[in-house]
Amino acid sequence: MSTLFDAILDGDEDGVVRALREGAGPDSREDGETALYRAAVGDEAGIVRLLLAAGADPGLESGEDGGDLPLCGAACGGHAEVASALLAAGAAADQEEAYGFTALAWALRLGHADTARVLLEHGADPDRPGPDGILPLVAAARRGSTGCVRALLDHGATAREAALREARRWIGADIAAELRRGLVAGHDGGETYEAVVRRVREDGGLTVVVELLREDGAPGRGDDRHTGHAAIATLLEAALGLRTPHEELAARALRCGEPEFDDWTTAVAELTARADEETFVTAAAWCAYRDPLRRALGAQVLGALPGFAAGAVPVLRRLAAEASGPAREPALSVVTALGTCAEPSAVPELLALAAHPDPVVRRSVAGSLAGIVPAGHVEALGVLLALSRDGDARVRDWATLALAELPDDTPLVREGLAERLADADPETAAEAARGLAIRQDPRAVDALASVLADGDPEGPARETALAALEYLHDPRVRTRLEWMRPRRS
Repeated sequence: MSTLFDAILDGDEDGVVRALREGAGPDSREDGETALYRAAVGDEAGIVRLLLAAGADPGLESGEDGGDLPLCGAACGGHAEVASALLAAGAAADQEEAYGFTALAWALRLGHADTARVLLEHGADPDRPGPDGILPLVAAARRGSTGCVRALLDHGATAREAALREARRWIGADIAAELRRGLVAGHDGGETYEAVVRRVREDGGLTVVVELLREDGAPGRGDDRHTGHAAIATLLEAALGLRTPHEELAARALRCGEPEFDDWTTAVAELTARADEETFVTAAAWCAYRDPLRRALGAQVLGALPGFAAGAVPVLRRLAAEASGPAREPALSVVTALGTCAEPSAVPELLALAAHPDPVVRRSVAGSLAGIVPAGHVEALGVLLALSRDGDARVRDWATLALAELPDDTPLVREGLAERLADADPETAAEAARGLAIRQDPRAVDALASVLADGDPEGPARETALAALEYLHDPRVRTRLEWMRPRRS
């Protein structure tokens, strides 16, 4: 018996197969714990599938008191692949374990959005209260998990007003202080604890983690919470048909101060979805503010606002000309917005930002230039050649793509692309090969063959190479490359 559980602990799928062949039952227990539960908690999706294929019961309770379920164990750890395997094998999405918890209740309270979505897709009730009586959407809003809220809304969760009140209650709150108060109130008053706070960037925002350490430094109790409450409020207001004022949405985005976080991106999405004159005028006014983040917000909205490109481009060009200094914003947002507008008249402003010290901005410049540089633009060609030799692989990749998309077919363009065929970054090399294939350069054939034969069989470089085959005029060469199998599997 221990052989099976040792193999599970080691993540040894071959060892599990041997143990099963030697007579270990798929529903074997050790210290009251089933093999399937241990594999599920350990995020061993392959072993879970082996045990299920051997006949393990996906709904069999585990633990000394029989109160634990494999699906709930997977949900607690956020093991979406394991949960999917258990559900596919017949595990009931809403089966309760001890104290009335279901897998969805665990996933929502711990902020595991991918697992929550898998459970909902397999029939978990989006309105089933947890053992504490809290409805799923309210629990997700309290947790601050934008992903969980999106999943519930996509599956028809109805407690939207209550969830909105909960989300608004947490906007701007000192989450670390709230978590610490809750932990201190629940710990043994006979001991002294030191509170340690960590802030982890994940899941489209920050997760605040608070731990109480004992005097000897040993960990005590802990708690954590996501911080996407502003984004959640925006999502719920939209779902309820409420029109949030422009300035409130701006305040939510600017409070988080991170253009890649959910609080920001959700506000931008809501603003751009309005596609009206009022939003255009408001966003254009934001572009004139002194605060660089406010200008970045205005640029993002203008760039994505459908139907207003003609009015947006002059504002964005002016803002690009003013985006000096080493700071990433508003330069990145302006460049990205101009790229979205795909306006050739903005090429001079984009070229002026190509030497920006931040590689993320340079990468965006290269991507924004792709497909909009007019034929014979010598300055743009020189900038793209320089960017294609950048020290950042992603900058080289996008610059090489932009070179490939140039309407020019000159020796200088071809040699610039050929130079990148030996690039250490496989995606850059594949883009270079595609650019040469577009120009019917014979060097493309061997380069594409190399990517297809020696590259990652699941990687984007292979996808680029396969897409490039349409430019090869010789049907025999094209067929040979289409059938070329990667050496690595």
